[in-house]
Amino acid sequence: MTTVPQAAPPAIRLLTPEDAALYRAIRLEALEMNPEAFGSTLERERELPLARFEERLAASDVFGAFIGGELVGVAVFHREQGGKTAHKAVLWGMYVRPEARKSGTGRRLVDAVAAHAAERVEQLQLAVVSENDAALRLYAAAGFVEYGREVKALKQDGRYYDEVLMTLFFGGEDRPLQPPRSGAV
Repeated sequence: MTTVPQAAPPAIRLLTPEDAALYRAIRLEALEMNPEAFGSTLERERELPLARFEERLAASDVFGAFIGGELVGVAVFHREQGGKTAHKAVLWGMYVRPEARKSGTGRRLVDAVAAHAAERVEQLQLAVVSENDAALRLYAAAGFVEYGREVKALKQDGRYYDEVLMTLFFGGEDRPLQPPRSGAV
């Protein structure tokens, strides 16, 4: 693993299919280093051909953080496709290499995805493992608010992990979440 100079600010850009090999490497690292944090598995994605990662980059908005030309972090923006859910998107697949943590890289990635989302949707959602305190602090500092918890959302090596569900509203639509009125379904 390369040592990343901490003083260099990360450059954030959308990845393209030409970045598939870089994206595949960091995605597999994420699944190996933090298997409890992702819905997929290292075993599953390691078997995927490079073409599948090229397709993912062509079909999704995947942001990459670069320090000194090295890809050190990624985050994915995915817009919901349903007629009644197209006003929402999900931030997923967020990962920052350990040597780039505490450099502002995570915050810059979240801010880039949020700015991208603000031009396209009214709401950006995410799910984060409840034990990931650093990520919870990062998302809260970026303006995300918790709206729920999925108990036993992920299971890794026989252990369950809860996920905290968070959202960020855009365009003045930020309002306290309220339970449905009685009689509402």
